[in-house]
Amino acid sequence: MSSVAADLPESHLWCVHGLSSLSSSSEYEIDNFDRLPDSILIVIFNRIGDVKVLGRCCVVCRRFQALVPLVDNVVVRVDCVISDDPSLSSSSSSSSAISGSISADKTRGVFSHFARFVFGGIVRPFYALGQILSVPSKRVSSANLASSSSSSEVSHHSPTEVLKNFKEIRRLRIELPAGELGVDEGVLLKWKADFGSTLDSCVILGAASVLSKSANANPAHDLCVGEDNGSIPESFYMNGGLKLRVVWTISSLIAASARHFLLQPIISDHETLEFLDLIDADGQGVLTMDRWQLQDLRVSPVSASGSSQRTLVPALSMRLWYAPLLEIPGGLVLKGATLVAIRPSEESQKKVVGGCSVGEPLDLSWVSNALEEPYRTAAKMLVKRRTYCLEMNSF
Repeated sequence: MSSVAADLPESHLWCVHGLSSLSSSSEYEIDNFDRLPDSILIVIFNRIGDVKVLGRCCVVCRRFQALVPLVDNVVVRVDCVISDDPSLSSSSSSSSAISGSISADKTRGVFSHFARFVFGGIVRPFYALGQILSVPSKRVSSANLASSSSSSEVSHHSPTEVLKNFKEIRRLRIELPAGELGVDEGVLLKWKADFGSTLDSCVILGAASVLSKSANANPAHDLCVGEDNGSIPESFYMNGGLKLRVVWTISSLIAASARHFLLQPIISDHETLEFLDLIDADGQGVLTMDRWQLQDLRVSPVSASGSSQRTLVPALSMRLWYAPLLEIPGGLVLKGATLVAIRPSEESQKKVVGGCSVGEPLDLSWVSNALEEPYRTAAKMLVKRRTYCLEMNSF
């Protein structure tokens, strides 16, 4: 600019410097976001997804406040589960809440008494889960905030309350801070359930332990596992192995049905919703609903299981596969690997003899596709083994 200005007359020199200062000042006054159309901003907000970050965007300016409710992809991460009942303390009250909710749940069928006996020790309180997913927590008043300590200056909101201002949600992902099922250290338990107005399908993968395979090692020899002929060994029935698998199955179904029941207010408030995932940070369980399943829930009322806060599980047909040892990619070995595929009994369209389908082989791709790697490979390996068929009554 200086070289050009040197060749100009004095009057023109003033004009050049004037335009330069005007240009530099205007750069500070213009917000580059103002140059972007609303459609581009909504794309950016959709990429953000996290409801907490979107909430902060709302306070930036009025334009952001008007556009954020129009996003169609939202992620809600639940930091903690807090009970509204002040009489429930963190640990001792959790145990009482578990036993109270389980005893109130009058399940039916052959597993009813067994379920009430074993779930007190492995299922975390669904009552507390209900507080964060359905009933808005009590807000702390401004007067109490002034007198309370800094650690208590927090207002807690349920996902239902947080999402009420979003009008165009199509994809919703809710992440709980942890899985509901407390299992021993080293035990593998993963499940995925699909729901409409009731359970459509559920896949459960469990293992007594997950080991790392060392180089040039023979897992079967090191773990003293007998010969694997493809069948479940007699010891499986005698040493509590079958009982443990029954516990895994029923507790996973109860966890899934509790999550489903608590999602009803969110689904009814958002008619645009097409895909919904409810997961946990531990990666233990996943509940999914697609467009047609969400519509099914809207038109068909959910049947609650007695007085409990969960959806009634229908009569089920189950297929079970078992392997004493299963080597999967990544150098992992699953000891006592068990895969259970579950669907409502009424959906079976084939003739059944002794609980097992006859005729053309069933398409089991939905079983392995329910899991992520490396457990998807484990499921594909297990379904090639001998199949055991079971039935379960509604509960």
